[in-house]
Amino acid sequence: MAKRSRKYQAALEKFDQNASYSAEEAIKLAKETSTANFDASVEAAFRLGIDTRKNDQQIRGAIVLPHGTGKSQRVLVFAKGDKAAEAEEAGADYVGEEYIEQINNGWFDFDVIVATPDMMGEVGKLGRVLGPKGLMPNPKTGTVTMDVAQAVEEIKAGKVEYRAEKSGVVHAAIGKVSFDEAQLVDNFNAVYDALQKARPSSAKGVYFKSVAVASTMGPGVKVDNSAMKVN
Repeated sequence: MAKRSRKYQAALEKFDQNASYSAEEAIKLAKETSTANFDASVEAAFRLGIDTRKNDQQIRGAIVLPHGTGKSQRVLVFAKGDKAAEAEEAGADYVGEEYIEQINNGWFDFDVIVATPDMMGEVGKLGRVLGPKGLMPNPKTGTVTMDVAQAVEEIKAGKVEYRAEKSGVVHAAIGKVSFDEAQLVDNFNAVYDALQKARPSSAKGVYFKSVAVASTMGPGVKVDNSAMKVN
């Protein structure tokens, strides 16, 4: 295991690593224990009681956070004609089929792809390069749609995608260290509510097995499940 920096060690001394805190307290500690020299992101990690080997327990979706993510998302849209024009008017950073060839040549100066259904035949050919990076458009996250304008506007407003890893853990950015604690709590609760609504009917037992929040490069702070709204 890599040796931790002095700043990280000092951050660990600010709280009890074995204790669990309310969401409000955990988020406050995540802000206080940020060790980065920049405005770090704050992320929540939810370990869910699901079996991702079962198709009906694979959780994936997207949500517009009440206070955004604090990060400007660069949006690439694959659409034709009027839909391409709509995407440009909505504020898309890149629009057009020519970017398919650019991606094949190693271009990745974007964060999210939106595509109309009729473009997915071509976009699907990029699966081998987009898939591993988590950039493939998907109807479940609202990135394969005819309403490209709304999709672009929501992404620009702070829409985040979430997806359960094989281990059942969902990671979601909930803002920046510079955000007010109340804003981070609102964003945290929005993700929590979305995951609660996405609970598969076939998932039995405790659904939220463990929850933690942390800043980029900072230590994880456990959230007390019993102090949360629903479990």
